[in-house]
Amino acid sequence: MTPAPAIAVYAREVFAAALAAADPVAFTRDALDRSFANHHASRARTHRIFALGKAAPAMAHAALAFCATDRRHVASGIVVGAGPIAVAQAPLETISGDHPIPRDRSALAAERLEEQCERVGRDDVVIVLISGGTSSLVGAPVFGLHQHDLAAISELLIGAGFDIARVNAVRKRFSQWGAGRLAAALAPAQLFPILLSDVPGDDIASIGSGPCAPDPLTAADVEEILRDARLATKLPLALAAYLGAVRAGSLPETPKPGSVVFVNVHTPVVGNNALALRAAEHAAAVGGAAHGIQRVVLDQRPLSGDAADAGRAIARAALAAPPGTCLLLGGETTVRLPPNHGRGGRNQQLALAAAQIFHDAGSDAPPVLLLAAGTDGRDGPTDAAGAIVDNYSWSAVQKAGLDPMACLAACDAYSALDAAGALLRTGLTGTNVADVIIALRSLSV
Repeated sequence: MTPAPAIAVYAREVFAAALAAADPVAFTRDALDRSFANHHASRARTHRIFALGKAAPAMAHAALAFCATDRRHVASGIVVGAGPIAVAQAPLETISGDHPIPRDRSALAAERLEEQCERVGRDDVVIVLISGGTSSLVGAPVFGLHQHDLAAISELLIGAGFDIARVNAVRKRFSQWGAGRLAAALAPAQLFPILLSDVPGDDIASIGSGPCAPDPLTAADVEEILRDARLATKLPLALAAYLGAVRAGSLPETPKPGSVVFVNVHTPVVGNNALALRAAEHAAAVGGAAHGIQRVVLDQRPLSGDAADAGRAIARAALAAPPGTCLLLGGETTVRLPPNHGRGGRNQQLALAAAQIFHDAGSDAPPVLLLAAGTDGRDGPTDAAGAIVDNYSWSAVQKAGLDPMACLAACDAYSALDAAGALLRTGLTGTNVADVIIALRSLSV
């Protein structure tokens, strides 16, 4: 039988708990409490707030409230977010960039960020709030390159199925504000970085392309990454020439560990996917009894790799689990786009692949359900956060007149899942700590 609708409501409630735990306002407030308790910064100094990323508006709001309560004067700053920013936050300038590919709006945001950097004095205190999406939202090229070059490398890396760490390792090399260059522009002011991580492993050099973190890689390292992925010959000529010039020493390297530009950069406070998963685990355990869930299993390993492969593996695990089991995973998978691809995102691709396994298990298979969604509320260039699928989702696509296997192969999961009524639409959530996967093996009914 089809899992009861109530079990889908339960899965949504568990996901909602994960989102609540990743609330950027509460996280930012607590992080600033810790930062200023551990590192003295005089209240008499001029303070600035730079908030960049999908969670920027909420994080900026929390930082302004903190400074007001703690009697710290904020003279200026900037908020760069995704989509329309509804509320102006004086005295901070607000602007939206492009995501996931940096284009004209991102170039303008990067220009405004530069203007704000020029206002910062050497004795100022700068609260730097970074969240997922920063790389693209303030994506502008280093001097000598063009915006279309940065857009091209972003499209190339994302389409090649690179994980976010490798995407940022390469594209920050060509980005005006990545790879420690924001710290260099603000030095010697005191910097207090607060990071909301969407990167598995929470490497501060990868989160948002590491605007205030040393870059451990050289130009030669980046060239090797591209060669290993067989992308070196596809690199725009201007970018290849730039890498060669840096490797030859005729252009400067990115700021490295030990550089003087990081002397006044305080230890970052990082919020991550683990916060969301722990809250989901608690909610699943508390609310599970009413839905026959007796066992909650949290996989501590960050989810990565090909989205469809991950979906199939999780689906098989759900089918093999004891009745009344909830499996929780988090991380970020990847999708390698074919030349003529459709619409979708990594969570939709994962969910559609899981639906195939559920379908292939046959009519005697136990009732199962899987929710896969991005905590930012936007999975790929679509209006959905992800999807919820069960034993009958694959056949629902077929009944709607589509071939789900062809959709999966073409990375057109959006069309298939939309036809089946399986898309999960939350709207933009204002946070971003990667993805959450909830797989349920219900009691037989």
